[in-house]
Amino acid sequence: MRLLITGGAGFIGSALIRHLLSATSHRVLNLDALTYAGNLESLAPVAHHPGYGFVHEDIRDRRALTAVFADFRPEAVIHLAAESHVDRSIDGPLPFIQTNVEGTATLLEVSRDYWSGLDAQGRAAFRFHHVSTDEVYGSLGRLGRFTETSPYAPRSPYAASKAASDHLVRAWHETYALPTLITNCSNNYGPCQFPEKLIPLMIRKALKGEPLPVYGDGSNVRDWLFVEDHARALVTVLERGSPGETWNIGGDSERSNLEVVETLCLRLDALRPRTAGSHRELITFVADRPGHDWRYAIDAGKLQREFGWRPKESFDSGLDRTLEWYLANEEWCARVESGAYRGQRLGVLHAAV
Repeated sequence: MRLLITGGAGFIGSALIRHLLSATSHRVLNLDALTYAGNLESLAPVAHHPGYGFVHEDIRDRRALTAVFADFRPEAVIHLAAESHVDRSIDGPLPFIQTNVEGTATLLEVSRDYWSGLDAQGRAAFRFHHVSTDEVYGSLGRLGRFTETSPYAPRSPYAASKAASDHLVRAWHETYALPTLITNCSNNYGPCQFPEKLIPLMIRKALKGEPLPVYGDGSNVRDWLFVEDHARALVTVLERGSPGETWNIGGDSERSNLEVVETLCLRLDALRPRTAGSHRELITFVADRPGHDWRYAIDAGKLQREFGWRPKESFDSGLDRTLEWYLANEEWCARVESGAYRGQRLGVLHAAV
């Protein structure tokens, strides 16, 4: 298929494109606005692949999108372009509304116009795959997992913007019969992740001997999904999923934030020991962020039952691969960090409220 990938220079998007070009015969056009977290270096291994192309455009620009669709003639869209960091959404929510809500609506309308002009066979084959997050479901207690029928209860501007985009995608399917697919994933980790997210941020700070800030008491729980397992799941859903359906994608690897940081410290003690003491001595508990969801957990049973997908990486094996990559690519990290982000704490403007 000819696949238009939005946000393909981001963390998950670049992993997906690398997987598509190495494991399938699909052609890929990467459309990305190259905001702070977009990095074409993540696509260096496939930059000259004959099945790969790139356009520097914004999903909010309807005219540009229309021209891209007319020129490339995609048979499917995988929509990953989004503002994606909760702390940034607390500091400044409007870009999340503009990109995640308005941008998705614009992309849906351009896709609908294009799809409506296809012949019957083309309309039947076309897919609009929207990639979303488990954060739309809100916060869990100690028991239970999110399923595809869990009610939406977003608690941060980021989560609310993604919930809104999910609802738009469903509405375009129900109202206009646009053949849509939705996936909601748990926390991704792996190579090439922008170092504002927990795992790469802790790795980079530990290597510099800086304090490792852990929110609250570190008891907040996340389900961790290795990004290459996520990429495989996305392709599986695209190729085999029925329009109008939703699938949850999880790694079946729940860990508290403190467990994640302590595990990283133990691994680094063995791989890059400090001159004195353990990296665990750098852990510093800081004020929790506003509206911090306590626990996420994904039930990926539907994906497993229907398609036989399961994660290949355990949390431990995925973390080892992630650490190996960051330790071998410190220059990449330094170049990424040379932009506006310097590892500072975000999402604290309303912490005292």
